[in-house]
Amino acid sequence: MEIISLKSEDSGRAELKITDIKQAVKNPNRANVFVNNEYSFSLDIAQLVDEKLKIGTVLTAEKLNELKDKSEYGKLYQRTLEWVLTRPHSIKETNDYLFKKEVRSERDISRFRDEILERLISKGHLDDKRFAEYYVENRFVSKGISKKRMRMELMKKGIKSEIIDDVLNSSARNDEAEIKKIIAKKRNKYDDEKLINYLVRQGFGFELARTLVQDPDSCGTD
Repeated sequence: MEIISLKSEDSGRAELKITDIKQAVKNPNRANVFVNNEYSFSLDIAQLVDEKLKIGTVLTAEKLNELKDKSEYGKLYQRTLEWVLTRPHSIKETNDYLFKKEVRSERDISRFRDEILERLISKGHLDDKRFAEYYVENRFVSKGISKKRMRMELMKKGIKSEIIDDVLNSSARNDEAEIKKIIAKKRNKYDDEKLINYLVRQGFGFELARTLVQDPDSCGTD
């Protein structure tokens, strides 16, 4: 009769032991963790302390996978934070950024997206109103842009209508001043009719565009 071994499934597996922990070269706030003398994952220092990991710690396969997930989360959060801090971004822009990272990743990191967004929002790094204010005050400052066009662009970036209304109404920028900027740049390229049509395509009202093109001094800037 054949004798069937009743050894546990894990009994033949090699022990998973942390054999070294080294500070990451490119990011001193992260540590590379080696399991059985091979690089396995990295964690930021806070995560390392929270997990109470040290050389000699023995891990289960489940715990190792959990730590690798935390590693991916930590790296993705850090990259996203650095991207967000380059300039104000909308929540939708950041969500799109994370989606692109997910597509390129070899691991399933989609479950981290909501948590990262919520963390960035709670820490004040993401704020749609602050983004809208930045956008309105900096978009084509020297070239000129209509409020209608800014509204459309902000909507595409996921900003709610009430926020857009509030920010545009509070802004010192106005269509008359913006048209004059464009006229100053385009006057030598277009005759009156073509310039008026160009301004209308940019989102300005026909009557205001016609008036300012034909008689630039007829209106007073607010």
